[in-house]
Amino acid sequence: MEIGGYIEFPHYTGTVYHDKAIALNCARNCLEYVIEAKHIKRISIPKFLCGSVGYKCREKNVEVSYYSIGMDLLPKNLKLNSDEWLYLVNYYGQVDNEKIKEIKKNNNNLIVDNVEAFFQLPLDGVDTIYTCRKYFGVPDGGYLYTDAFIERTLEEDKSAEKMRHLLGRFENTANEFYSTYKENESLFKNLSLKRMSKITANIMRSYDYNEVKTVREKNYIYLHEKLSKYNKLLLKTPIGAFMYPLYVSNASHVRKKLQRKNIYIPVLWPDVLKVCNESELEYDMANNILPLPCDQRYSLETMEYIASEVEKCLN
Repeated sequence: MEIGGYIEFPHYTGTVYHDKAIALNCARNCLEYVIEAKHIKRISIPKFLCGSVGYKCREKNVEVSYYSIGMDLLPKNLKLNSDEWLYLVNYYGQVDNEKIKEIKKNNNNLIVDNVEAFFQLPLDGVDTIYTCRKYFGVPDGGYLYTDAFIERTLEEDKSAEKMRHLLGRFENTANEFYSTYKENESLFKNLSLKRMSKITANIMRSYDYNEVKTVREKNYIYLHEKLSKYNKLLLKTPIGAFMYPLYVSNASHVRKKLQRKNIYIPVLWPDVLKVCNESELEYDMANNILPLPCDQRYSLETMEYIASEVEKCLN
């Protein structure tokens, strides 16, 4: 214990939303934890997914197969072996717990990826994965619900060196620190399985989760009211929405025009464009879904501006 000296970053005393979960250093390492704890040897993952999941599975010597999804964002034509696990992605929070229950009945070996559904609590007995950094200003962090535990003791991660892009954008612009952000993202590929860092765990105690959830839902509803007539997806309002997925035919054109207005819309999973051919639905979705921001940083006035600029591009 050190007494005196300069004053450090404040220690927050609030509660975390996922207080009953195992707190680890990132979502892909939550998957590694489940693989190790449950001795998983075979897994089926969607084609429409970040390449890091398949990479993590192969790194842990898990045999990977792929399945397709439909316009409802659900698996189609699933044919799994008895020892094969299903990795179910809850895209944009559109797969509610009732649907997960149905899927679980036919696929007992189930892992749910709630990376895009932070506020959707897990079903009992279903291994479920969450991320922190897609929802909050933290450098890393993930939560895992599981009924199995690994036998080794995990080291605690350190995050001080991964804060630069967050602190930089706080005082400057996102553009100035985008390369630093990308450098930080690249670290996750080789990040070993550890417990959540003190910094991330502390920041996650600073949020008013009810307020965050409410703002996200209001913003999502506004965008849906204004833009649903252009959207190929039939959507419902998720709990504490991640982003608003606008599926159109000319997304690259819209994305470039919005960027000129300092509205940055990512291609979430560019790896899909490399592994799928152009005739596959997943390729078109990766290319043409515009994930519009609707998070707690923004007001309804900002949503009005985004919707207006999108409509100009589409018209």
